[in-house]
Amino acid sequence: MATGVFYELSAVMIVAVAAAGLMTLLRQPLIISYIITGILVSPYFLGLIDGTGSLAIFSHLGIAFLLFMVGLNLNPKIVREVGKVSVLTGLGQFLFTFTVGFFTSQLLGFDVTASLYIAVALTFSSTIIIMKLLSDKGDVETVYGRISIGFLIVQDLIAVLVLMVLSATTSGDNILLLAFRTALLGLGLIFSLFMVSNYVLPKVMHVIGRTQEYLLLFAIGWCLGLASLFDMLNFSIEIGALLAGVTLSMSPYHFEISSKMKVLRDFFIVLFFIALGSELVVLHVHQYILPIIVFSLLILVGNPLIVMFLMGRLGYTKKNSFFAGLTVAQVSEFSLILVALGIKLGHLGQDILSIMTMVGLITIFGCSYLILYANKVYLLLSPYLKVFERSGAKIDEYRHHKHEQYDIIIFGCNRVAYDLIESLKNLRKKFLIVDYDPEVITCVAQEGFACVYGDISDPETLKEIDLSNSKMIISTLHDLDTNLILVDAVKNTNKDIIIIATSYNVEDSLKLYEEGANYVIIPHFLGGHKTATLLEDYGFDLEKFLQYKVEHVEYLKRRGGGYGARLKDHENRV
Repeated sequence: MATGVFYELSAVMIVAVAAAGLMTLLRQPLIISYIITGILVSPYFLGLIDGTGSLAIFSHLGIAFLLFMVGLNLNPKIVREVGKVSVLTGLGQFLFTFTVGFFTSQLLGFDVTASLYIAVALTFSSTIIIMKLLSDKGDVETVYGRISIGFLIVQDLIAVLVLMVLSATTSGDNILLLAFRTALLGLGLIFSLFMVSNYVLPKVMHVIGRTQEYLLLFAIGWCLGLASLFDMLNFSIEIGALLAGVTLSMSPYHFEISSKMKVLRDFFIVLFFIALGSELVVLHVHQYILPIIVFSLLILVGNPLIVMFLMGRLGYTKKNSFFAGLTVAQVSEFSLILVALGIKLGHLGQDILSIMTMVGLITIFGCSYLILYANKVYLLLSPYLKVFERSGAKIDEYRHHKHEQYDIIIFGCNRVAYDLIESLKNLRKKFLIVDYDPEVITCVAQEGFACVYGDISDPETLKEIDLSNSKMIISTLHDLDTNLILVDAVKNTNKDIIIIATSYNVEDSLKLYEEGANYVIIPHFLGGHKTATLLEDYGFDLEKFLQYKVEHVEYLKRRGGGYGARLKDHENRV
């Protein structure tokens, strides 16, 4: 048995390597290759998996680790900030999609029972897929990323409730009694975890943190233990793993835990997507082309529109509304579970599962491309999205500056920016800091620096900041496409401005120079250059090295406190 599972996993991974290699050559998202791998190894094609569920077990581990790591970055303060908009948007999108989905199903000729199942299935978006895409883009800490995580959790709670109601209906349990019991149990569990995370875990973590190996083992055990507990109590693995991460989010070791678990997360989450692909049923779909197209358009277009409308009414900018809207442009694995349960109960035929499978494939693929290329899509659609934005001040603008001329604009406030900010402060130069993390903007503002929340890829950000009379712009961001957008926009506005960009490799640096950058910061090279300079100046003079050591220690202490520490935290999360 064990050998069979090993052979099965080996065969799956070989196919996955081949599919991922092809997608890499074609410059396509790897998440697509994982789902394609699942379809290829399924019993409907190559038949490399025997359906015993071994792959599903590994995929559950991927789900648990991914959401555990998301929870590590969701401290209670962030939850309070986005709680209202997440709940209102999550519930609003659910009601809109359910209503439109039900009446659309009726118009397409489905009976009432099938229409109800389809409508509910269309309301759920995949937390796992969106968390993977947001993590790959480094957008988990952005405003729209936090809001998206919030309303996806709301959807998961609704999905769990729907599945529990269906189970209660078939078993003859009283639904109202079940709902009351579940709510009471859920509140009790959350309160217990709150008490543990505040009064028990800090003392435990202080002891465990002394041994790195034990710290990783404890994190894995805590994650899987809570995920299993919540699943046994009829909640879900997802909710349990997420709360396990949240309980450790205030621990000083949460960055260390996150970095150590990344490899485990990445491996097992690949198996989740392969397992998802292997369960997709695509039989006789040619008979249902019209419903598949209509439902797919409802998800890809209708869901983002309703999220943009709701967030716009709540006072958010069109960009964050647009980006958050894209995260609900696909159906969830919960949708397929719901339909499969309906078939098992005799409420639905196999044709509904085939329809939802194709809708799932189309929307997952479409949503993946939309999110990964969201900046470029937004640039095209931005002029037409003004209708979704309420006039007046926006909740997510985070302005902490006067409308005046600045000599220098710094895009990206990270560890590279720290020394620049300190030098500019000493030189008494007027500078403005632009960053996309609201926490960093708030922290920098508290230090008395002029700053504003913004994203280089957003044309509105560059329009708002007057670059016409600035003498220099500095980008400490290392993404090539983002820096190229900035260089192009700046050169079209002010040809005399000095442009300093940042890169982590030679090829990107040369590209930036070709496009007009005046200097490119390469952090890895600067460290070696500094060391070489010390060797030339000090030689083997121990006294000079000791003197420099004292100066360097003082410098590191300054960086380790105040907003320097916050910038470090910000970069660690990214």
